[in-house]
Amino acid sequence: MADATEQARLVREREASPTELVDEAIARIERLNPHLNAVIHPLFDEARETAAGELPDGPFRGVPLLVKDLSCYMKGAPVHEGMRALKEAGYRADHDMWIAQRLRRAGFVILGRTNAPELGILPTTEPVAYGATHNPWDRERSPGGSSGGSAAAVAAGMVAVAHANDGGGSIRIPASHCGLVGLKPSRGRVSLAPDFGEVLGGLVSELAVTRTVRDAAAMLDVLHGPAPGDPYAAPPPARPYIEETTADAGTLRIGVTAKPPTGQFDAHPECVAAAEHAARALEELGHHVERSYPRDLDDPGYVSNFLLRWTAGVDWNLKYWGAAIGRELGADDVEPCTWALAEQGRTHSAGELFRAFEEAQRATRRLASWWADDGFDLLLTPTCAEPPPRLGEHDAPADNPLAPIVRATPFAIFTAAFNTTGQPAISLPLHQTADGLPVGVQLVAAYGREDLLLRVAAQLEQAQPWAERTPPPH
Repeated sequence: MADATEQARLVREREASPTELVDEAIARIERLNPHLNAVIHPLFDEARETAAGELPDGPFRGVPLLVKDLSCYMKGAPVHEGMRALKEAGYRADHDMWIAQRLRRAGFVILGRTNAPELGILPTTEPVAYGATHNPWDRERSPGGSSGGSAAAVAAGMVAVAHANDGGGSIRIPASHCGLVGLKPSRGRVSLAPDFGEVLGGLVSELAVTRTVRDAAAMLDVLHGPAPGDPYAAPPPARPYIEETTADAGTLRIGVTAKPPTGQFDAHPECVAAAEHAARALEELGHHVERSYPRDLDDPGYVSNFLLRWTAGVDWNLKYWGAAIGRELGADDVEPCTWALAEQGRTHSAGELFRAFEEAQRATRRLASWWADDGFDLLLTPTCAEPPPRLGEHDAPADNPLAPIVRATPFAIFTAAFNTTGQPAISLPLHQTADGLPVGVQLVAAYGREDLLLRVAAQLEQAQPWAERTPPPH
């Protein structure tokens, strides 16, 4: 399947029309979605009407796109965020977020919204409201979360690119599980206007899951930049991000570790092998690779700080959506894990929350010194500490509603710290297990240095191509 950049070229050179691309994508969704449950809100009639009309002359004119059902509100379209209460209320957005506006201005034709776990909490996509999304590489496996619907759709070939977001690994984990490229931008790189200045104290970033590095770069070109009134913004790039994919990366100093932070457990051998394989590939490309990582990652305070802010955020989410549908949300309205996290969140005082923000900022400065003072350019890790798990492993037993969070730990252990620090990170599909499951590796750069990530990711993609590696549903 052609990537989004190639599809846009076909339209520009009149080798294909937007209507043809949209009709073909809809046909693929109708054929594959019954097996995967990736798309939960089809918007096919609207998409066909848009494709047949006057599209903006943007870089992706006529290219089909799916949008995650978490954030990226679109006027008139459902927003349920995996919640039964919003589904039963039939809630629809009354405005477009800036992300949606920018996607449309780029020329994308939006075909629908994809499945997500309730409020994006878990690194798997199995909401009670809409049922599980299946990994196209093995339908008994999870596609990851919370952008699992988007990742399954792109991996299966429904579309070439889909919107995604990341508050603890929710772009990178599904990219790893589904064999895709998943770039989490720097904090403030992509605006959350007009609804939010930041989400969960700056943990959340927006972008996409893609098959190719150039599509990730082009998506960042489309979406980056502040909106009026944003509380902060990432430093502007020196040139378009797409140009970084063909730029010389030079010789970089790259630290590597496959040891999960805090040392609670070991990474799965396949995840260790993925990082070791990537380290050798980087050495062959001329980079200096060393056994090193920021030792501050081993501080257990990272986890407790993240969970304090995360649980407070779940309580905020329930209040936010209760106000949106005009009634207070209770335990019967949400999944047991969600309610248990919200109850934890309500035990924190306002002073404790502000202290957690302050502690996260101090930790960010300490961690940044590994890049700024120790002289490293990138950090290489496995994306996750385990390959894709089986569906159902994150279910909550009646006597332990927080068990899904414990089970989630190995999947977010390498990713979540960089939501705290706001640094950009990318997952690349460089490895497969013996039975053919994708396993990603993560590269992390200093704040604002997406350019370095894209240069090196493009190098690796050229040296060890992955775009033609496709799962059985193709």
